[in-house]
Amino acid sequence: MSTAAAAVAGTAVPAAAATARSRSRSRSLQRDADALRDAGVTGVAVRLDTPHGTVTARSGVRDLWSRGPMPEGGYLRLGSTTKTFVATVLLRLVGERRVSLDETVDDLLPGVVQGAGNDGRTITVRHLLRHTSGLPDYVPDVFPEQSAETYFARRWRAYEAEELVRLAVRHRPAFPAGTGWAYSNTNYVLAGLIIERITGRGWEREVADRILRPLGLRHTDTPGTRPFLPHPHTSNYQQFTEGGPLVDTTLPYRPFDSGADGSMTGTARDLNRFFSALAGGRLLEPAELNAMRDTVEVPPGNGHPVGARAGLGLFHTPLSGGGGCLGHSGSGFGYVVETATTLDGRRTVTVSAHSRSADPEQAARQETALRDLIDHALSRGD
Repeated sequence: MSTAAAAVAGTAVPAAAATARSRSRSRSLQRDADALRDAGVTGVAVRLDTPHGTVTARSGVRDLWSRGPMPEGGYLRLGSTTKTFVATVLLRLVGERRVSLDETVDDLLPGVVQGAGNDGRTITVRHLLRHTSGLPDYVPDVFPEQSAETYFARRWRAYEAEELVRLAVRHRPAFPAGTGWAYSNTNYVLAGLIIERITGRGWEREVADRILRPLGLRHTDTPGTRPFLPHPHTSNYQQFTEGGPLVDTTLPYRPFDSGADGSMTGTARDLNRFFSALAGGRLLEPAELNAMRDTVEVPPGNGHPVGARAGLGLFHTPLSGGGGCLGHSGSGFGYVVETATTLDGRRTVTVSAHSRSADPEQAARQETALRDLIDHALSRGD
């Protein structure tokens, strides 16, 4: 064999091995997407980005009337994944010494948090971002009855951020600030108000200028009360009562889909790019990134996997293959979106599931299938 022929033969083996690995990743991702569909989700889309390239999987249908295939690169409601963007902006402001994580809410928003035992003088910015404030969640006030009738009757009602805070603080806190953990959307409504207080601009402008434009996230938006997703997108379906019909909830529920706690829209590509850049240290200085990743235990029964820990706008979840991942989920009526990345940001996956069941057993199966998909996607070392 000539020297040139030997060189060609030597490069063919690694290339063939890389192709085989890519096919294996694709088959594994598709199996897990199909498993989530088989658990009753109408439509599933997955995007995995690694140093070796991008793998996608789609399963189910884009809507129940046309039964067409899931679109590629569809637009998504990000729900509470918005919180990670907002926390990142606040931590940028911390790095600029314009605010401290230990400043209190009352220092920044005097008199806004008071009543029924809630006291903004005892709650810090860190408490808000980590959900250790004890503040009540406003959501039960704006969606008082779990029914399709409530969804249709109230979905166009929009609230100002200050209104939502006033609704929340009519109720007693879950615990004194810093002594427990409980997820509350009210925390991030206040975080948005703090960004505006510090910068003189809305949190949306700060997210756009500090994250979206620098990273080239052209398909991510802060639409506020604008109700329609860009095309292409998949329809979302909510089952409000066990055994009841799937209701098309693609239009948002404005009372809790309009603010800093959960209003953003985007694509899986953009989400993966954001979380990879964040974990890889391209958005925050080391001190602020370390603060973001400083976690506390999430108590059992809070809808998170065993061993999950809460940081500032991020959750750390153990992986079956060792180590862990960082991420955040977002959900609303009819959808769940979850993005997770390895600690170094080199492997990042986004999963979107476009229906939600009222049957507790089916909902648990869907949750398990979604978590297994993420675990398998990020635990592989290839």
